[in-house]
Amino acid sequence: MVQPIEIEGSVFSDTRGKIKFFNTFYMTQIVRFYEISPVSTEIIRGWQGHLKEKKWFYCHTGSFIINTINIADKVIPISNRIPERFVLKENTPLILEVPEGSATAFKSLEYGSKLMVFSNFTLEESMTDDIRFPLETWNAEW
Repeated sequence: MVQPIEIEGSVFSDTRGKIKFFNTFYMTQIVRFYEISPVSTEIIRGWQGHLKEKKWFYCHTGSFIINTINIADKVIPISNRIPERFVLKENTPLILEVPEGSATAFKSLEYGSKLMVFSNFTLEESMTDDIRFPLETWNAEW
C-alpha cells in the first residue's frame, strides 16, 4: 500500500525578501494544475478519489487540513479504514504527494486560504478515474 509523502521545501531570506523552494520536487509527471480558494472555513471538499491519478497539494496562502485514505486496498473493508491527517500552512514549505489509489477530503483553516493542486492526468483522464464518497463515509479529524 502506497502512503502519502511529505516533500519538504526550504526558505531563504535576506534583505531582498524571502524565497520558498522545492529542489527535490520533480515535476516531470505533472500535466496540469489548478488553485482552490474556498469561500468558507466551514466547507469540507471531498471525499474524491482516483485509482490511477496521482496528486500533489501545496498551500501557498493560509492553511488547510487534508485527510487522505487508501481506497485501493482489497484487504481492509472500506468502512474500517482510518484517514491520515495532514496540515499544510503557507509558512511551512511542504508539498503533500497523494498517490494513486487514494481519496482526499480537505478544508481551509483560515479565510482567504489557497491550495494549489498538481495532477499527472489531463482533465479528461481524471474524469474517467473519478470516484466520489459521501463525507460521512470516514470519520476524519477536522
